[in-house]
Amino acid sequence: MRVYLPATLPLLAEWVKAGHASPGVAGAVTPGLREWYREGDADELEYVAQQVAARLSLEMLGADPGAPRRRVVLAVDVPDADIAVLDEPRGSVSVGAATPRTSWASALVDDEDADVVISAAATALGGAAAGDPDASFAVDEAEATELGWYAVQEFDDLLG
Repeated sequence: MRVYLPATLPLLAEWVKAGHASPGVAGAVTPGLREWYREGDADELEYVAQQVAARLSLEMLGADPGAPRRRVVLAVDVPDADIAVLDEPRGSVSVGAATPRTSWASALVDDEDADVVISAAATALGGAAAGDPDASFAVDEAEATELGWYAVQEFDDLLG
């Protein structure tokens, strides 16, 4: 199953050095996601799963103020036996085993010029959860920011 692991640039660097990504919560096309987006085609569902991981990455940035303000989503292929469907949030799974670099497909990463928007959103997460409309706008603005695509071979340049 293709899953989308949320990360930060420092965490991605750790994974590259280790040669595997750590287990954790990821975005994926789950039964709950399929049910919610009944009319979505496969590409649309994959995009939504990527967005789930991007939101989880934003939450990671909110918890790590020292990390560069760029969301990271690592696309990996994981055996079904290593996945448990959570669907809270919708489209989330738990990956129960480390994912070797050989199963990594690509990464989606914010451009450097998105740092102001992403920084504001990471700071606003608590307020957005509490219903603050200005904070919600900041988070929505980050979620509307498209992530750039990186091949696995480009990770060293991305992290360099």
